[in-house]
Order: sequence, then C-alpha cells, then structure tokens
Amino acid sequence: MKVNAAVLEGPGRPFEVQCLDLAEPQAGEVLVKLAATGVCHSDWHLVTGDTRHPMPCVPGHEGAGVVEAVGPGVGSVNVGDHVALNWAPSCGVCFYCQAGRPSLCAAYTEPIWAGTMLDGTTRFSRGGEPVYHYSALACFAERTVVPQQCCVPMPKAVPLQVAALIGCAVTTGVGSVLNTAKVPTGASAAVFGVGGVGLSTVMGLVLAGATTIIAVDQYASRLEQAQALGATHGLLAGEGVNDSLRGLTSGRGPDFVFEAVGLPRLQEQCLEAVRPGGTVVLSGISPMGSATNLPGAVLVRQEKTVMGSYYGTADAARDFPRYAEDFLAGRLQLDRLISRTYALDEINEAYADMLAGRVSRGVVVF
Repeated sequence: MKVNAAVLEGPGRPFEVQCLDLAEPQAGEVLVKLAATGVCHSDWHLVTGDTRHPMPCVPGHEGAGVVEAVGPGVGSVNVGDHVALNWAPSCGVCFYCQAGRPSLCAAYTEPIWAGTMLDGTTRFSRGGEPVYHYSALACFAERTVVPQQCCVPMPKAVPLQVAALIGCAVTTGVGSVLNTAKVPTGASAAVFGVGGVGLSTVMGLVLAGATTIIAVDQYASRLEQAQALGATHGLLAGEGVNDSLRGLTSGRGPDFVFEAVGLPRLQEQCLEAVRPGGTVVLSGISPMGSATNLPGAVLVRQEKTVMGSYYGTADAARDFPRYAEDFLAGRLQLDRLISRTYALDEINEAYADMLAGRVSRGVVVF
C-alpha cells in the first residue's frame, strides 16, 4: 500500500513528507494505523547526527493507533485494538527479561539499530529500495508495520494522543521515579529540564508523594507548566541554581536530582546539586560518544549515587496499562502534557517549536 511518511534522508537535512510503499505484515507483525505520535528530542538526535542510524529512515518512536491487520502467528492483539507502541520490545526469555528488566533485553537490539524488522528486512520502501524504521516503530507515518512485541493494548477510554505519550515520555519520566529511583513519600527532588520527560518526572514525583519538587529549566513557560502539574518551585537555569536548591532544602540539597535532557554539563551540575548521600538519576539520552565527568572523590567521600534510567526501567506490558489507569483515575494529568498538535506536513515546524521552547510536548495527529 501507499502511505505518507516523514523521511529523513541524512543528518543535517529537514524531514521530507514522501509517499512510500508499505508491505503487508509478515509473521509476528502488526499493521497499525497511527492516530498520534509525539515530537520527541530523541528523533532530533538523528538530524544532528548525535544518534547514528541507517538512512533514509522514517523516525518517530512515540506513537499510538489502531490495529488494522495482523500477520501469521500474532496472538497478543486483534484488529480494532487500540495500542500504544513500545520502542524497546523484549523477548521474555533472556537473562534480563527473566530478571525483571525487559527494557534491557538485548535479543532485538541488532535489528532495531539496523533499522529493520526482526527478520532483518524493512517493510517501507521507495522505488524498490529500503527505507529504514527508527526504533522498530517508524511512527512518523500514516501507517506502519511493527513487531507484535511492540504493541501494548490500551483501554479505548484513553485518548490515543495520551496513549502515544505513554509510549515514551510518560514511561521514561514516571518510571524513572517509581521504578528506577523508587522515590519514597516525603522526599525532596529537583528535575533539570522539564520538557515531556521532565514534566512526566514531575508527575511521577507527585504520584510518589514527594513533598518538595523543584523544576529547573531555561524557559519560564515550562516552569509554569511544571508548577501547574505539581512542582512546588520553579527555577530558571543559570548561575546560582544549585545555591537556590540548597536554600529550598534546608541547606543540604535535594534527596534526588533527575536530569532529563542528556547534556553532560547538566549531569555534572546535578551531581553537585544533590545532597550527600543523595541520588542522581540520568534519564536524558546523551549524544553517542559524549562523556561526563563524575569525580570519584565526590562519589566516595559524599556517598552520592548516580543511576541510569533507560525507558524508566520499564516493563511495558505492566507499566503502560498502569499509567493509563492512573490517567483515567485522575492521578496522572497526562493530557496536560500536550502543548500543541500538528499535521504531518508541519513536522519541521513542530521541531522548530520544540527547540525554541515554545512547546513542552507537541503531538502529530493523523
């Protein structure tokens, strides 16, 4: 079939909406008609070259839609199901899956980073030549074919725009609080960077019962949104921020500091900001090949802990429905994450708005 998709031809190029060929789903695969996909910074890393990937490709890794067809052997979803898409499919049988860490499953890493389906081939093509899938999903398209392991059924009461955000920002941010750091009731915390993941982190801290939640960002509009979602304080990024953090936490610094941007200099600042004995959680994706200076003398003498949080230490089959239920029950205000919606042919405008701080989370709707 023919589908419109936003294609990236190579680093430094704009997204181009093109008509591609999409093959039918093969064994174990699902055809999804996309309803919404989030505008996430991780896809922008393809444009800057900070993330290396085969090109041309269809980016987009935060999506939701409706199942239109299934290939042979698919038993986890049916035609008509509403699904949120999981960009870290897991096999269920490897060491990490058996240890309860499916977000670290390595079984499918090779084909995903090769930009193919699990059998090593693509379903998108153009003039007979392959067009690669980003993160096994390729959500910047009207329709896509994905492995069945990427599909998590969602209650139909959950708007598909919200379900799309559960597929990445929400799971990464809320999960970094509940699954990775296991923040206790009454804790103090700071969140550096309150875009989609950072705002989700703020909501996760509210859900966990943190009593002091400090948002830090370079844009005042994002700080206002963070406070509307439960942050108790907002600080503009710049000199003196760490002094202000200590002033808000009895002179010690927060118990937990979350870095949701992926910049080494911010990660270093977070280590300085957290109190002795506290925990820094890194959930932002840093550029490939970058390095962060986290001095061992500080880690040892002040007993500070640094944790990585990949996809919110998620078990998507467990966490996606849980966050959907929290939304329906009013415990997570996920619809308030969405700053603006865009048509697919506005994808470059959507990224310009994101980079300029005009939106916290934009969503492309189909």
